[in-house]
Amino acid sequence: MSQALYRKWRPRQWEQVIGQEHITQTLRNAVRSERVGHAYLFAGPRGTGKTTTARLLAKAVNCLDADLSNRPCDSCANCVAVNENRFLDLIEIDAASNTSVDDVRDLRDKINFSPSQGRFKVYIIDEVHMLSTAAFNALLKTLEEPPPHAKFILATTEVHKIPATVLSRCQRHEFRRVRVDEIARLMRDKCAEEGLAIDEDALLLIARQATGSFRDAISLLDQLTSTGQRVTLADAQVVLGTATSESVIHLVEALTARDAAAGMRQIQAALDGGSDPRQFARQVVEYLRGLLMVRMNQSGLLDVTQETRAQMAAHAAAYDTPRLLEVIRLFNAAASDARGSWQPGLGLELALAEAMEERAAPQVVYAQPPAQVQSAPPAQSAPLAQAAPPREQPAQTGAPLRQSAPRPASEPARPAPEPAQPAPAAASGGAPGLADIRTHWTKIRDEVRKRNSLTAAALNSHKSFTIKDGVLILGYQNELLKKKMETEENLALLRQAIQAVLGVSLNVRCLVMGSKNSIESDDLEVEGDGIVRAAIEMGGKVISKNKGV
Repeated sequence: MSQALYRKWRPRQWEQVIGQEHITQTLRNAVRSERVGHAYLFAGPRGTGKTTTARLLAKAVNCLDADLSNRPCDSCANCVAVNENRFLDLIEIDAASNTSVDDVRDLRDKINFSPSQGRFKVYIIDEVHMLSTAAFNALLKTLEEPPPHAKFILATTEVHKIPATVLSRCQRHEFRRVRVDEIARLMRDKCAEEGLAIDEDALLLIARQATGSFRDAISLLDQLTSTGQRVTLADAQVVLGTATSESVIHLVEALTARDAAAGMRQIQAALDGGSDPRQFARQVVEYLRGLLMVRMNQSGLLDVTQETRAQMAAHAAAYDTPRLLEVIRLFNAAASDARGSWQPGLGLELALAEAMEERAAPQVVYAQPPAQVQSAPPAQSAPLAQAAPPREQPAQTGAPLRQSAPRPASEPARPAPEPAQPAPAAASGGAPGLADIRTHWTKIRDEVRKRNSLTAAALNSHKSFTIKDGVLILGYQNELLKKKMETEENLALLRQAIQAVLGVSLNVRCLVMGSKNSIESDDLEVEGDGIVRAAIEMGGKVISKNKGV
């Protein structure tokens, strides 16, 4: 039976471990100086060499070579026994299938026996985060003070699940993802040694698909070369379910031109060609990330050809950074959610449709200063206002006043000034008034929604707003809704939206309507143009702040 390539190509000496020099050099120095610790924790992504490095350390501490700097020599009896999986003093435990406290107690009872072949008994516990809490507690004392002949090496992909009491008893080493060029270089050398025929483009595709995991890359290579024929880029794309680079580029061009029909055709063509929707979304995100790197003057970090880099520069010039960030977020969400959808391509189609949505820019209108601007009453409230009894004109406050009730019949009425659209406060040189906020409120909410949909939802839950002492006050019906909006991030986004629409910075506060510090009924700006607003415009007061507003 043939052996899997990732087992056949497993490193047998320190020099063969790629991408983890910061760890191998530390361990080599410890072996050379005979200062190997009693407990190590190897943490990092899958396929980055944790178990391989643990086996190398076990070989090194039991190697028979007289030169400490040459351990492991890979030729002495103990090294050969480790390579052939017959070294009795190397015990590998799969914590995923030995999670109970009884398994750890059995280990603790046997650890006191002296080594059979080497100087040290080395216990490698893989996926150690799978141990139960009771098993961890049973292991603690032995892990802290093991017998002189015992060494522990714990490996995990989820270090956050390891109890702090265990972490404090181990020397911790963090394994990193392997770079694409290092994976491709090693596979190229190994393929030359094995006589495997594969195109360079296919090698690079496999290296990228591995996402930093050398074991995943070798497994993909093993799968593709199992036919015995030369592996081309097209073969790799078919097996891996990836789309061609042309499909991704054409989709990005459709996004740039805001051509929804062309974009939809590219998505359907890629899916009909056998591409996996999540994988296609990842490829789009990867290309858009490249455009972001170009816009941030970091094109040197891209592992692409000069032609592709020039093409990315042309595409990046057609995007502004906020829109590029939004498109990246949309397709990144599609890459995460496509698997759970009953329609596999729905996530991609929704991302495309939302990315095509035009964002209307706020219009700047020049008008009188806010102190001279009065807002006209809603259309449906005009007949009610004419029939209402007269009332005194209230005194002018810091906020602009609403239009007062009609004058008595004995006093000749002056023609009402033509209502003007309020201008941004920056243009008039003063703080925005309530009329400015009311006129531009829809634009402000749209600006918030462009920045963060969750913040927009929290903002839309308010029941009233007003300006008092130069502060925009939002009224909420209960404490829960108020707290959802009253976070530093949400308030900052609302301030930024006001700045973008009105050109001025305005502080924001949130209050619960009807509470001790609630807004006075005279100052309320009720959402919508219904009966409540008409009544307030006529001079009415809100008796119950928790109902009707």
